[in-house]
Amino acid sequence: MKIPEPRKLKSGTWFIQLRLNGVSVPVKADSARECKRLAGLIKAEHLAGKKEIRRTSDNTIREEIDRYIGERSNTLSPVTIRGYRIIQKNRFAAIMDRKPGSIRPEEWQGIVNDEAATCAPKTLKNAWGFLRTIMHFSTGSYPPKVELPAQIPFDSPFLGPDEIKVFVTAISTTKYGLPALLALSSLRISEIEALRWENIPKNPKLLKVAGAVVPDENNQKVRKDANKNVTSTRSVPLLIPELADALERDRQPSGPVLVISQNSLRYGIKKTCEAHGLPDVGIHGLRHSFASLAYHLQIPEKIAAEIGGWSDLGTMHKIYTHIAQADVEHYKTALAAFYAG
Repeated sequence: MKIPEPRKLKSGTWFIQLRLNGVSVPVKADSARECKRLAGLIKAEHLAGKKEIRRTSDNTIREEIDRYIGERSNTLSPVTIRGYRIIQKNRFAAIMDRKPGSIRPEEWQGIVNDEAATCAPKTLKNAWGFLRTIMHFSTGSYPPKVELPAQIPFDSPFLGPDEIKVFVTAISTTKYGLPALLALSSLRISEIEALRWENIPKNPKLLKVAGAVVPDENNQKVRKDANKNVTSTRSVPLLIPELADALERDRQPSGPVLVISQNSLRYGIKKTCEAHGLPDVGIHGLRHSFASLAYHLQIPEKIAAEIGGWSDLGTMHKIYTHIAQADVEHYKTALAAFYAG
């Protein structure tokens, strides 16, 4: 009868998480030996039919979130854990200290309605999805279906083809130029923060994107060896001449490529856009601009997605690809010409 090896918690207690009949059963003791003995006893009783394992918990929802994260601490990314902690701290405060089994099915719609008055529809949708997972984790069943408020579509600002040329010329020689042009080449800010000079050869034709620097639940920067998804680890061609110039101009023997803060970079992009009458795109809006330019140039979506590290074409097309206004005007003109004969 195989029993998992116990692990020591920060409190000094030894802990084993059994999985019996699809139910998580925590076992704690003051020593590793005693913890393993208790776990073996519980499992033996369960297998012999002397002890029925049910999905019940005396924990509150807040405590069940702690348990859920604790069981997955070695597999969840720091960003995911941070998102769960934000929900735990800021969402559904009225029920966080109630026990999962104490909430009646007919209460849920009212609970969701009350929460809808405190946050945006997208925030509520994400929080509700996580809360449903916690309820299933704790009780073995999901809450009943509820009605959520409709989400208002949001189009992130981006630069059109002509605006990109203006932006590149304006920012390339500043201290914001290198990271801004990396973002315009499709890199996420977490990927830019992970770049180090010792991994970039002189005058490269391709830039290897691997790893990411992200905030953890305590808002401390941590490095992940894995990117957001499998396709995010990629080689990005350096097609902007000003980017190649900035790489050699700012080159250091070692250390991070991004030496200014994210807030400083956002400020520099904002000021550049304001000074030249461009949309306030922000850092991520430059990634949007890459996708839009690829669309404008009729680059096949599969190739653009590979360069940009999108995991599927649907995500890129739905969220990131914007049709440049110049293209809209072109087709409007063509339609007008057709009807005018």
